[in-house]
Formats: sequence, C-alpha cells, structure tokens
Amino acid sequence: MPTVELIYFNAGGGHRASALALEAGIRRAGLPWNIRRTNLFDVLDAQGRFRRLTGMDPEDVYNKRLARGWTLGLAQELKLLQGMIRWSHKALVRRLEHHWRAARPDMVVSLVPNFNLALGESVASALPGVPFALVLTDLADYPPHFWIEPGLDQHLICPSPRAVEQARAAGYPAGRIHATSGALIGPQFYDTQPIDRAAERQRLGLAPDRPTGMVLFGGHGSKAMQNIALRLPDTQLILACGRNAALAQTLRALPAQTPRLVLDFTPEVARYMQLADFFIGKPGCGSLSEAVHMQLPPIMVRNAWTMPQERYNTDWVRDQGLGVILPSFRHVAGAVKEVTGNLERYQAALRGLRNRAAFEVPAILSSILAQARMPVQRRRA
Repeated sequence: MPTVELIYFNAGGGHRASALALEAGIRRAGLPWNIRRTNLFDVLDAQGRFRRLTGMDPEDVYNKRLARGWTLGLAQELKLLQGMIRWSHKALVRRLEHHWRAARPDMVVSLVPNFNLALGESVASALPGVPFALVLTDLADYPPHFWIEPGLDQHLICPSPRAVEQARAAGYPAGRIHATSGALIGPQFYDTQPIDRAAERQRLGLAPDRPTGMVLFGGHGSKAMQNIALRLPDTQLILACGRNAALAQTLRALPAQTPRLVLDFTPEVARYMQLADFFIGKPGCGSLSEAVHMQLPPIMVRNAWTMPQERYNTDWVRDQGLGVILPSFRHVAGAVKEVTGNLERYQAALRGLRNRAAFEVPAILSSILAQARMPVQRRRA
C-alpha cells in the first residue's frame, strides 16, 4: 500500500483544513493509500526549541495576530520571512532529507506556501523518482517565492485559471499543470441535506423570515466581527467565532435590535451556512470557497490590512459578480442592503460555479502516482 504524505501547518488554519479535506476526498474515492499528515514545523523544529523559548508554537504568533486584526505590514514581513527561509535553505533541505529517508513516502503533497523550494529539492535528492505535488490553497500565487517556485521537479494543482497562467509563466509544461474547478473544501459542504430553514432558524432563536448574514473570519475569529455587529444592529446575524471564546463572550453581550446567534467552535459550519442568505468575512480562500459553494454572496474588504496572498480573491469576487468588495467595514450596512436587494442576481452568478476539487484532486494525485510507479520504458512510450 503506497504512503502519501500531506504536508501542512497550522498558520491560519486553512492549510490544515485543506489537508483534512484532501484526506477525506482520498478516502471517499476509495484509493488504497496510507495517508500521513505531517505538520511541517514538527519536522523543521523536531526538538521543540521554538516552543521552549517562547511558550508557543510558531503558528501561534501568526494566529494571534489574525485574531486581533494586526495584519497591516504583512506584505513587508513576508519578504523578511522569505529572506530568512532563503538564508537557512541548506539547513532546511538537510532536515527534510533526513525526514524523507526515515519516513519513505511514495508521494509527497505540499499544501503550504513559502517552503516549497526546500520541500521540492529535498524530495528529489533524498527520494529520487518519488513525485512531489503542490496543491495551492489560495486561488492564485503571490510571486515570487510564495507558492510556485520555477525549476522544480513537481506537479502543480491549480484552483483557478489565474493560477494555471502563473504556473505556465514559471516555465512548467502542460503535463505538470493540473487545473481544478476550485479550492479544496471539506466533505460536509457536499453532504448537506435539504432543511426547513424557517423551522431551523426558529429553533435556534432566529426570526424565520429575516435576511440572515453568516459572519466568519476563519478558525480564530477576528476583532473585526465586533465592529461589524455594532454597525448592523438591525441585521440578523450568525457569528462564528471559532476558537476565540473571548470574542464570542463579547459578541453575546452586545445590544441588538434583531435576534443573533453567536457560535463557538463548531464542525457544522456548512449546516449554519444553509441558514444564511449572505456571507461577511475576510477574503481567505477557504471560507470564501465554502461560502461560494453554499451560494452565499460574499461581502469582504480589501485595503492595506488585507493579507497580500488574499488580495487576488477580492478581484475574483468582483470580476465574477459574486458579491461586494468594500474599502472598509464602515460601509458594511450599505453592502448588506445591496446584496439583500439583489439576492437573485448574485445567487444566479454563484450557481454558475461548481467546485468539485475534493473529487478532482484525489484523481489527479492518483494519476501522478500511477505514472511515477510505471516502468521507465512505458512512461517514455
């Protein structure tokens, strides 16, 4: 049974969610693989030095910043991080080579940015012939050195035409570029069953017939949700706070003229999205892809605080006519009025998209692995 190793980390939560979605898709496809999920930082810092020095994992620093909304200047910090990664490149490759020789996977699949040069080179040197595949968990690359590194022996799985164009521009041949109909989302978004929305809303203390917004800022929430709630006192909202218990407590204490539902962490985001009419959140690829799949017109912000790798997502929403992009959530009330007043038009645009990535990516990986395991003579034929 071949072993397929999925590389992720917990920065932001979307990479781990994509790895879990991919693993679920592989299981659903019935592929006879041993799936191993590996947190990249567990390999790069196997002794836990960072935690001993700081009392937290490397991803925690990033996640705390997201929860507080401290994202201004991340584009500049990203360049600094990438410079540090380049400076330590040889050491990273050595650690990864040691890991691959011990783990002996039959295929390596990266779902992380920034480290793919070290990942690709280490797989090629430690495990010649073992395929390395990159699954972008953003709709497009943020070059240079974010997702797509030129010159590697790798396959690129691209969730948008823009990402396909970027892969071609980086010099990859058509046989190494694999397009999908969207980004990976979890199986629960494909397994939803019809519900009586009015009855379910009423059961949860919501008005059955009021337009309802789903407010979601990833698995760690954001202080922006408080600002949104204050600006929408007469809009019925479902506010999903993820693992941010303090934020949930603050939101429950806010006055409101309409019913609201404040959620702590829940694995049932898809079910709650079924109860909503539109989506308010940051333009992260994961939650945006979930909202689009559930036909919720998105309301999002693009400004200096928007993370650089998420800026293309706002262009995509605007170009497809899927929702409203704002310069600030100060204008969120007007955006809600626009979306709810033209709901049928936005939903018609959303119905034109059909994301089947959770089924497409396992099939692509199966083909890559089968080709790699084929005798050389047959591959050249």
